[in-house]
Amino acid sequence: MNAPATEHPVPDRHGASLFEADPDHAAVSSLYLPAELHRHLLPHLEALGRLAGSRLDELASVADKNPPALETRSRTGVDAERIVKHPAYVELERVAFAQYGLAAMSHRGGVLGWPAPMPQAAKYALSYLFVQAEFGLCCPLSMTDSLARTLRKYGAPALVDQHLPGLITQDFDALHQGAMFMTEQGAGSDIAATTVRAVPDGDAYLLHGDKWFCSNPDAGLAMVLARIDGAPSGLSGISLFLLPRTLDDGRRNDYRIVRLKDKLGTRSMASGEIRLEGARAWLVGEAGRGFQQMADMVNNSRLSNGMRAAGLMRRACTEAFFVARHRRAFGKRLIELPLMRRQLLKILLPTEQARTMMFQAADAIRRADGGEPGAYALTRILTPLLKFRACRDARRVTGDAMEVRGGCGYIEEWSDPRLLRDAHLGSIWEGTSNIVALDVVRAVRREQSLPVLQAHLQRLIDETRWHPGARATAEAALAKAVALADAVAEARSRGEHEGRRAASALYHVTSAIAMAWEATRLNSPRRMLLSQFVLQHRVLPQDPLARADEPAGLSALLEPEAHGEPPLALNEIALI
Repeated sequence: MNAPATEHPVPDRHGASLFEADPDHAAVSSLYLPAELHRHLLPHLEALGRLAGSRLDELASVADKNPPALETRSRTGVDAERIVKHPAYVELERVAFAQYGLAAMSHRGGVLGWPAPMPQAAKYALSYLFVQAEFGLCCPLSMTDSLARTLRKYGAPALVDQHLPGLITQDFDALHQGAMFMTEQGAGSDIAATTVRAVPDGDAYLLHGDKWFCSNPDAGLAMVLARIDGAPSGLSGISLFLLPRTLDDGRRNDYRIVRLKDKLGTRSMASGEIRLEGARAWLVGEAGRGFQQMADMVNNSRLSNGMRAAGLMRRACTEAFFVARHRRAFGKRLIELPLMRRQLLKILLPTEQARTMMFQAADAIRRADGGEPGAYALTRILTPLLKFRACRDARRVTGDAMEVRGGCGYIEEWSDPRLLRDAHLGSIWEGTSNIVALDVVRAVRREQSLPVLQAHLQRLIDETRWHPGARATAEAALAKAVALADAVAEARSRGEHEGRRAASALYHVTSAIAMAWEATRLNSPRRMLLSQFVLQHRVLPQDPLARADEPAGLSALLEPEAHGEPPLALNEIALI
């Protein structure tokens, strides 16, 4: 439910639950979680939704306006480098890491009273609400979670035993947050150009060189890419290392945070430049396979990045719909005005696509971790698809939602500017849009992901109650999207200029088919309408000069409280 309308001309929904304002989150998340676990999580989802819409939102606003500061020396002149965080940010950390255990719940039992580690979908169902209040902290959350996953997968047993407990604890004072230090000035997305050196020193290595963009730079542990002295050039010479902030004897490790970045968004969370001055680190996994091993951490972080974009869009969507329903102009509510209705549809569709793709990718990881054949290949294509398209969509959705609020939306007292600034991060971190679109193509070419994705989507089609015409349209769109992606991958470098178009086509078709499957499982005509609107407006060709009436079924999407579900069975809905 939305906060009650008032007579005040500037609607403000602050203090209302972000979970109750979302008509689909409880239902859609139930499809990707065991029934017993979903029932267990519902009270926690409700509580976090209330918290995110009130106290967390207040803390996030304060933290955004009071970014962290770097102190390099104590008042007595001792080099006691530390990052000073505002108390509002520290309180956010306590809620995320300690109270809700968002970085720990996929690694151990006991979080939120559940006896076993929870699947990825549970973590993202909760984090999706948290990020609607605070975006910046979700980067350290993701890196801590991802570092724990990579350490468990590749680290030597002694290294895992020593460091894993600190990464997955809910004891805030014992917590070691995670980070990953990859980027160098001359080696951004081109990891093969890494120049940081690793010099053998007994059972460890000493790291020398600079890392250019390091978020959460004072984390207790970081994964670092470096080249062991004497290793070959290129990717085959890159190894992965675990770098502790503090050594076993209590001394600070030999690296300096040179300065903090002054960023457009995520201002609450520190990002800095690191100078490694013989810092002691331990090899993770096999020497020379650092890129492949770090890729596992990056892919997990990319999925989290897509989740964050989905959450930002949901918050922007919630705000836009509240304003449109309660603000009046020209004698009508905004939501009754034809152009505003079209704008709201453009906000709603990518928001719902991203949520569905988030859960689809999270479920693929669960299946891959369980050893299901083909599930890893599915993960390898769904993750970059989500990261590529959802992060780009978030930039437009947050901007359009700001416009719905009008002049107030441009004022920093409201959430809209912060959402817009934060949204621009997603298409840069963990790979720019071009890099991630090419990763989709790489998954098609190297991982044989396309036949697996096609088979997965055909199964969803077969399990869906379609209008015959709608099914035929969906199957034809799938065939064309697959053919385009296959041709781009086959053409190799000659086809790279079409990589973004191929990735977008696969994303839109995948999300439309998955939403139709969700509609069947939930018996939701509303969700079937969303699926067909995606095909109609984001896949099928349109004549830009042709006139068109308002799409049928739009009122049921924009004002479900007033209109209820459309009075049609799923197999009777055919917008396309």
